Amino acid sequence: MCHFTQRSSALSFPKIYNVFWRFHHTSTSHLCSCSKTVSDEKYQDPFQLGRKDLKNLYEDIKKELLVSAAELKEMCDYYFDGKGKAFRPMIVVLMARACNIHHNNSKEVQASQRSVAIIAEMIHTASLVHDDVIDDANSRRGKRTLNQIWGERKAVLAGDFILSAASVALARIGNTTIISVLTQVIEDLVRGEFLQLGSKENENERFAHYLEKTFKKTASLIANSCKAVSILGCPDPKVHEIAYQYGKNVGIAFQLIDDVLDFTSCADRLGKPTAADLKLGLATGPVLFACRQFPEMNAMIMRRFSKPGDVERAWKYVLQSDGVQQTTYLAQRYCHAATREIRKLRPSPEREALVHLTEMVLMRDK
Repeated sequence: MCHFTQRSSALSFPKIYNVFWRFHHTSTSHLCSCSKTVSDEKYQDPFQLGRKDLKNLYEDIKKELLVSAAELKEMCDYYFDGKGKAFRPMIVVLMARACNIHHNNSKEVQASQRSVAIIAEMIHTASLVHDDVIDDANSRRGKRTLNQIWGERKAVLAGDFILSAASVALARIGNTTIISVLTQVIEDLVRGEFLQLGSKENENERFAHYLEKTFKKTASLIANSCKAVSILGCPDPKVHEIAYQYGKNVGIAFQLIDDVLDFTSCADRLGKPTAADLKLGLATGPVLFACRQFPEMNAMIMRRFSKPGDVERAWKYVLQSDGVQQTTYLAQRYCHAATREIRKLRPSPEREALVHLTEMVLMRDK
């Protein structure tokens, strides 16, 4: 059992968020209260609803990765072992059905829409392989990383190969708009990684920098994949924006909770070492919030926790502050924004499953 300390705080919601709301020009300025979202409609299990469309997902991915070299095949198959949650593909197929029903009451997922789900999972996995090399990570999803088993050079090449196979599958869809939307994801992933390598001295700029990085590295894939299937299923630009905004807000919330779990979850549940971000010199949401109560953390942030004892002290400050609670609160705000967007579509079991998914994002513990 993992434990973490909590301290109540009378701090109001930080003004630094205004920077982000203006930065992304979204309509999330008037948000609901931060109490847990509860769907008024009949409960819909996202994983149960998406199961039919995700059947044989990993087998189909492996077909895209056909390769004669035995070692490369083994590396590509390593993460596509069918044990993943398929979180991103599930969102994509549910969004596809919700948009199709909204447009013409069609309850089937088009082959091209399912291809987007496959491509999204391939791009995501390729980014994980590359991230593990950059971070020199030892474990991922409870197992050793590719770079630890086969070495950095081969891991980079495996990630490149998965990405190239995803690009071939994307081209096969034959829609230039979809190609443009999904290649934006790849650009954002690279830009997000560069943002992560930098840091800002000014507090407001620092938080905006962190949230922009979060969008590009995590949320862009979900947002643009949702937008892609909406384009394939419905001609209405308003629906495309709804799908994009839902994916963006859920994606940012997902990463915020991931950053919280780095401080609150056991390593064996998380599938990777805790305090990993601090050890990499990264100041995530809980750290940035804690810095408001413990200004002495500013120097540690700027030197990326590189001095002996920095990681331990920063960890202590975060758990003594309200950093975890405030980051969770921010994730709740994003989930409320996602819910508000998706409810603009016609009622459907898939729409309600996407609403419930926001609750699952907030409650997850790994």
